[in-house]
Amino acid sequence: MRAQTGDWLVIKGPVVGKPDQRGLIIEVRDPDGAPPYVVRWPQDDHVSTVFPGPDAVIVTEAEQSAAEEAERARLEAVQEAIFTRHWS
Repeated sequence: MRAQTGDWLVIKGPVVGKPDQRGLIIEVRDPDGAPPYVVRWPQDDHVSTVFPGPDAVIVTEAEQSAAEEAERARLEAVQEAIFTRHWS
């Protein structure tokens, strides 16, 4: 696993229905990008040093932005479908 500052650490939900945890990597101590990483967790602004396990992946800023945009588009589509069905 290799990362750089600005990447996102994504820890997959442990069971179906549990959301993934996403944290912004704010410091990579190893010049090769190996763990541990200093991560800021946006849900509570907590900062911690993390040695990621096998349930974690590194996502680039571009990949994270694309995922957030896809999530927004899905939400808008659902809201539009609900609105259209309700008011039709």
